[in-house]
Amino acid sequence: MSRVVQVLNRWRVRAGLPCVLLTILLAKPNFYSLLSGLGFYLLGMLLRAWSSGHLKKEVELTTSGPYRYTRNPLYLGNILMGLGVVASARSWWVLAVIALYFLIFYPAIIVRERGKMHELFPEQYQEYANQVPLLLPTGRSYSQAPPRVFSWVYYKKNKEFRALYASLIFWGLIILKIILF
Repeated sequence: MSRVVQVLNRWRVRAGLPCVLLTILLAKPNFYSLLSGLGFYLLGMLLRAWSSGHLKKEVELTTSGPYRYTRNPLYLGNILMGLGVVASARSWWVLAVIALYFLIFYPAIIVRERGKMHELFPEQYQEYANQVPLLLPTGRSYSQAPPRVFSWVYYKKNKEFRALYASLIFWGLIILKIILF
């Protein structure tokens, strides 16, 4: 099982580009679908940005910001972004591509991440995991979260700007598809 998780984790980014290209080819967007999709997508991007501005990878267990409500806010942000793409694409094929991608890669990624956190922060992570849901927030927050504010330094260090650039290219291509086709 561990070997499968490692392979899937390694291939998740590589598999993402063909999925994006396939999505652009299969999409049948119009102005209204674009607007509805952009809403979900921007919500996901904001959640990712907020998460990245709190994340100190492998230095400490991050429990501030959105990590007070979910152990995986970056992945939740990605799912919201995926829903936005599906809504804007107006294509069952795009839904299938994105659903398949998430179903293949995200369970393995989450299992790997959980194992890594148990290894790095054994006692602290177990207590945190007992109080904070894996993915979908319940409204309760982690009681021992430090009062830390968003940091642009962490945002940059976590290279979240790359997601922003990729998003601008993707949405530019979708808008171009609406205009040309």
